[in-house]
Amino acid sequence: MSFVLKLNGIEHTVDAEPGTPLLWVIRDELKMTGTKFGCGVASCGACTVHVDNEPTRSCQTYIEDVVGAEITTIEAIGKTKAGAAVQQAWEELDVVQCGYCQSGQIMSAVGLLTGNTKPNVEEIHDYMDGNACRCATYQRIRAGIQRASEIMEG
Repeated sequence: MSFVLKLNGIEHTVDAEPGTPLLWVIRDELKMTGTKFGCGVASCGACTVHVDNEPTRSCQTYIEDVVGAEITTIEAIGKTKAGAAVQQAWEELDVVQCGYCQSGQIMSAVGLLTGNTKPNVEEIHDYMDGNACRCATYQRIRAGIQRASEIMEG
């Protein structure tokens, strides 16, 4: 079956069965590999994308449910103010260790900063809960979000 998706501002027609997770359409059909498979049950956050500006776990989001929505992946998040700030902060603070979870971490961090440009430590912790990092760089991730907030200020 054919579906038209608007991904990173570009319309794509893809062939997939109803019930196919968006993650596999992004990775296998559109060859955009920045969005990662982690757990497959929406628990780790590695597959996070934005659907209509909301962080969404793509492993449990079906293709038919996002037709007509604006989907943003890690490949385009730097075009937003919050995305550019998060990417700059991640680089400045050397947040990444192995990097596998980082596209999901960044997508969630951008979601937080889009709605709350000055989150406190508790708000960061609560919002980012559910994004797993195998290397346990949680302190660096929180520091990166705080730095991104400063960058957005000015």
